[in-house]
Amino acid sequence: MDTNVTIKMKDVPRSERPRERLITYGENHLSNQEILAILIGSGTRKESVMELANRLLMHFEGLKLLGDATIEELTAIKGIGTAKGVTMLAAIELGRRIQQYKPEERYTVRSPEDGADYIMEEMRDLKQEHLVVLFLNTKNQIMHRQTIFVGSLNASIVHPREIFREAVKRSSASIICAHNHPSGDPSPSQEDIHVTRRLVEAGKIMGIELLDHLVIGDNSFISLKEKGYL
Repeated sequence: MDTNVTIKMKDVPRSERPRERLITYGENHLSNQEILAILIGSGTRKESVMELANRLLMHFEGLKLLGDATIEELTAIKGIGTAKGVTMLAAIELGRRIQQYKPEERYTVRSPEDGADYIMEEMRDLKQEHLVVLFLNTKNQIMHRQTIFVGSLNASIVHPREIFREAVKRSSASIICAHNHPSGDPSPSQEDIHVTRRLVEAGKIMGIELLDHLVIGDNSFISLKEKGYL
């Protein structure tokens, strides 16, 4: 009787396959062997992918030496071709970059001037009105900026849901809206004030504060908060 029968992955119950286990239980529940098996993808005619993954770990005496492996060292192992070797090296490098990643310092808004300075240069010369939203965290740091609408501000067109959908997606604590006046005069119109008040009310319902609405002119701006419209 042949006692060296190779168990193919298709013969393993789905609940025990690495990919299915990751989906069901999460990546934290997988062994090093299982994670490697997912990266390798497939075994050979004589060896299952789990057996190949185990042999790979044994060859490098664990993850530490594997993390320093070269493509030549990987492809020298039977069952590891160039494609599998490249996939593993890419995964190792991605993990290394994630570990070393340091987020760049975020811009903090402490006053209307800070908000205006952040967007003034890009908005002062625009030929059409642009509604830009700054999404802030609990420390009033800008996490993201996005142009929500291009065209004349109109309460029937600029709907709060478009703004607050993105705010929820970004887990924003607060937002600052800004739009430009191509004429260069930042004086707010009645429509600007009406849109602002709608956003204030929507923010109260959503629990995401509208800190300010800035109207950008030609190297000048007006804060609707300072004008008492918030």
